[in-house]
Amino acid sequence: MIRVIVVFIVTVGLFGERSVDAETKRPNIIFLMADDQCAYSMGCYGTPGVQTPNLDQLAHDGLIFDNHYDTTAICMASRASVMTGLYEYRTGCNFEHGPLMRSLWQKSYPVLLREAGYSTAFAGKFGFEVAESPDSRRKPVLPETDFDRWGGGPGQTSYDTAKNKSMARYAKEYPHSTLSYGAFGRDFISDAAKGDQPFCLSISFKAPHHPVAPDPKFDDIYAGNTFTKPANYGRQNGEHFSMQSRQGRQYERFVSWNYSDKYDEVMAKYYQQIYAIDVAVGMIRQAVSDNGVASNTVIIYTSDNGFLCGSHGYASKVLPYEEASRVPLIMFDPRRANSGKQKRCDALTGNVDFAPTILKLAGVDVPDGLDGQSLLTLYDDPGAAIHDSLPLINVWGPKPAHSLGVVTSDWKYIVWNYAEGDFKATEELYDMASDPLELKNLAADASQIESLRTMRKLYDRCVAAWKVLAVPYHGYQPFGTIFDRNIPWEQKRSLVMGK
Repeated sequence: MIRVIVVFIVTVGLFGERSVDAETKRPNIIFLMADDQCAYSMGCYGTPGVQTPNLDQLAHDGLIFDNHYDTTAICMASRASVMTGLYEYRTGCNFEHGPLMRSLWQKSYPVLLREAGYSTAFAGKFGFEVAESPDSRRKPVLPETDFDRWGGGPGQTSYDTAKNKSMARYAKEYPHSTLSYGAFGRDFISDAAKGDQPFCLSISFKAPHHPVAPDPKFDDIYAGNTFTKPANYGRQNGEHFSMQSRQGRQYERFVSWNYSDKYDEVMAKYYQQIYAIDVAVGMIRQAVSDNGVASNTVIIYTSDNGFLCGSHGYASKVLPYEEASRVPLIMFDPRRANSGKQKRCDALTGNVDFAPTILKLAGVDVPDGLDGQSLLTLYDDPGAAIHDSLPLINVWGPKPAHSLGVVTSDWKYIVWNYAEGDFKATEELYDMASDPLELKNLAADASQIESLRTMRKLYDRCVAAWKVLAVPYHGYQPFGTIFDRNIPWEQKRSLVMGK
């Protein structure tokens, strides 16, 4: 196997650092997000055969979170939750539902930081649009004027840099978009470091989202490699899943996307796309060092959702299972005592935690009533907790596949409510502490009745919150009834079937 040597990233305290006391200044903040990156795709998460040296170095310098979930495992809804700190039913934003309202966008972390004096920039796949009101006749728009520098794009964007209007100036040197975003970040950091304002850079890489289009510059990284399949790979390890979960495209894509017969080839391209992200992260960290701001720059890395990659005989994302909903999270704050100690945190965290964390870092008041909590509590004390549970939401795709789950540090409970025809309402219960691969559904296990009751209560609490807090538009309120496991199917059938 050919190994590619990447630039070693210098850590805090090396040459080029400005003499200004970082503790007296508001920190610079860099938020980096992949698209469709599962947790088992990086060396620091114990994945054999992958090369992610810059991300592993970031993890070495900072803190790794081992139980981080996207509360909706699909990009549009997840990105709105990241920006606002609110669950999907409170943003009202997802495919098949609608855009984010401007009143909520005005309380997002990019807007609030800019109002507080930060220089802000965004590049990559923005993922959603902003509308004035649910019934507005004005077309929803990308909020590019709310950033000081813009390299974002609509929809899925393109891997061809030249086709991304706001990034076209990078196309000659970086024809593949992944490295173009690294260059955008490098240039923004260089310019921002010359000014008096702190900066907040947000980059959302398109990779490793489909269509599969790895940068040919890195074709030799995994050429001819074979990869260890996860222990829950294949259809034989998904027979205990609900029939409802097989109705979406996630089930058929195990075959149509060739996880069933060309696993090594598919995963080589997947990991190659992530390798390019790793190189871009290296470019950004080098810029932080070169411009003398390393001791006062916080870096956060995550993904908008995971990817099933053949686990349980499924592909793609959306479903509440681990590979789709649990994702990497690395955070590095060079000012904090736990940095550089190679610590990990197994506390439950979610994508709604980013907005309050970033606002806290910037010294900006956090809006009342957010669903998220600051991750700084865990950075300073990895043994602490900030959530007792988080919802796992899916109200996209085929109606049978709509589901609501609840996850804790040790358990996961999922309810599949659809009960039309041959379908029956189904419960799934997993002991995540002893069965992290979700190989045994314990919902019918008499010895786990107390655990089932506890998780049911948490689920019912989540449904009750949905009924009270769901936005009154974009079709979210009916799900408070649809997801109520105590209401018979006959009484909610018309809400689901539309008749």
